[in-house]
Amino acid sequence: MTTEPRINDRIRTPQIRLIGHTGDQVGVVDIEVALQMADEIGLDLVEIAPEANPPVCKIMDFGKYKYEIAQKAREARQNQTHIVVKEVRLTPKIENHDYETKRNAIVKFLKGGDKVKITMKFRGREQTRPELGFKLLQRLAEDVAEVAFVEFAPKQEGRNMTMVLGPTKKKTEAVAEQKAARAAKEKAALEAAEEK
Repeated sequence: MTTEPRINDRIRTPQIRLIGHTGDQVGVVDIEVALQMADEIGLDLVEIAPEANPPVCKIMDFGKYKYEIAQKAREARQNQTHIVVKEVRLTPKIENHDYETKRNAIVKFLKGGDKVKITMKFRGREQTRPELGFKLLQRLAEDVAEVAFVEFAPKQEGRNMTMVLGPTKKKTEAVAEQKAARAAKEKAALEAAEEK
């Protein structure tokens, strides 16, 4: 079954409520009269409200109507934001430099507006000391406190301990800031090129 509105000959009801091509109400007319009026102007008869009694139809350019609907749908999709949950894995015996690298990656994800799930993996005898992993996750949460908040506190699940950090800025704000920074950078590059 198609969701596209019925047009011209596909409209089966004997009478319809007609709206003219300028938007004025014509009233209830026979389908043949409405089709003839649309044909004289060179436009289509489009069924707008099929559930009404009698159905409401309008004289319009159907191709232009479909194009406008597609444009609105495309615009709505562009304005949507997709929040992604990135995952970073750690172990309790992580070296300081590796920790810094992981922390920088987490900050980058959070500044981009994404959530971050941190998974602490316990191997072998590390499972008997979950407090080491808990302390490391707390330290990480404190280190990224200016760009994130703890959405789900550290929780032990078998061999893993997980924590979820959420960004303090919304994804839309983060994307807008990134676009503005990129535009400023391009403008500065153009000005530098013009000075040479």
